[in-house]
Amino acid sequence: MRIAITTLGCKINQYDSAVIQARLEGAHSFVPFDESADLYIINACTVTDRADWEARQLVRRAKRRSPAARVLVTGCYAQVSPGEVARLPEVDYVVGLNRLDELLRFVNQKEPLPDAERVAVGDVRKERGVAVLGARAFPGHTRAFLKIQEGCNYSCTYCIIPTARGRSRSVPPEEVLREVRSLVERGFVEIVLTGIHLGGYGHDLTPKTDLTSLLEMILEKSQIRRLRLSSLDPREVPDRLLKLIAQSETLCPHLHVCAQAGEDRILKQMRRNYDTAYYREIITKAREALPDAALGSDIIVGFPGESEECFERQMEFFGSLPLTYFHVFPYSVRSATVAASLPDQVPAAVKKERARKMRELGARKKKEFYRRFLGQQVSVLVEGDLSVGGALRGYSRNYLPVSVHGGGAQVNEEVQVAIEGFENGALIGQVIGR
Repeated sequence: MRIAITTLGCKINQYDSAVIQARLEGAHSFVPFDESADLYIINACTVTDRADWEARQLVRRAKRRSPAARVLVTGCYAQVSPGEVARLPEVDYVVGLNRLDELLRFVNQKEPLPDAERVAVGDVRKERGVAVLGARAFPGHTRAFLKIQEGCNYSCTYCIIPTARGRSRSVPPEEVLREVRSLVERGFVEIVLTGIHLGGYGHDLTPKTDLTSLLEMILEKSQIRRLRLSSLDPREVPDRLLKLIAQSETLCPHLHVCAQAGEDRILKQMRRNYDTAYYREIITKAREALPDAALGSDIIVGFPGESEECFERQMEFFGSLPLTYFHVFPYSVRSATVAASLPDQVPAAVKKERARKMRELGARKKKEFYRRFLGQQVSVLVEGDLSVGGALRGYSRNYLPVSVHGGGAQVNEEVQVAIEGFENGALIGQVIGR
């Protein structure tokens, strides 16, 4: 069977899609989503109303391309709104999160099923473990991504994720270590630990543990060469973690600490449970402990009640911080969240313009940080071919993109690169050793 799969949303959705494909590819072939297929799998996000709309558009597009094909929708949208998805005339099957066995059953289903049997969605509030386990490399990456945590216990006013994925729950440390060792044996040089609320790792386990303790165990009991963390909440970056990263040759000096806003009133409206002074302290500590680390943040602009003066204060705040880069998102309404009913919603055109300004600020800060490495040597994990002048692309340990020239470097090889320039958002350098 020819299967096409596409993913909307975060790295966790991408991870889940990689797990699905790995379970199916032995018995089926995979084609790009824009080609004719027998089955289309859409792993859909539901973080905003627009994300739901994009999923519905993909459903219709797939059916127009191959009218005889079956269409299966999974992911957060399927979990939160299974009835709405099932009512789409183009959809054959609806599978919620952590239902891999049911998904495989639908894929292999030969005969049409009654409407009542086309939906498989469980109650995430009752989930007590992480059902989808395993590590995968995403297309275009040599790094492996290992999901060690699922769900979230926070209640941010703009977010539907706790409803979609349930409460925070963790993979036991011994299982994580088993996966890490397996990846090392398979030749992976770098592993990225991921989760919906990564900093909440271990709080649900018996006995309780935490992310820093897990990292200490991995460093002691495995031979992985590069270990990286995905995004963290500001409330979960303890001094102990910063010290461990600073002292380790394995932990990559890179932290993505999500601020979401840079103004106290907006943070309170978001129900983020910290203020700008606290966030500044965390980022300042991180920079002092890790002077060469890439420090990133998520920023939402145009949140309800954000006046022009408020936005300018946020520009000033983020401009004053020792951050390396921003991921900027114009606020988008998500029905059934508190923020959707807040007064003083910001017009779309205004949100778009503010996002542009914040991205420009982030680009200036990134360029300033990258230029610090001109004339220096960095260790780069090669990830693929840029197809530009024979260059390869890769990432330094502190998560800077590098265009690698010369030296006969190979994909999935870690090489020493002398940095000579900066162009198109990436450093440029020559291989000088391995």
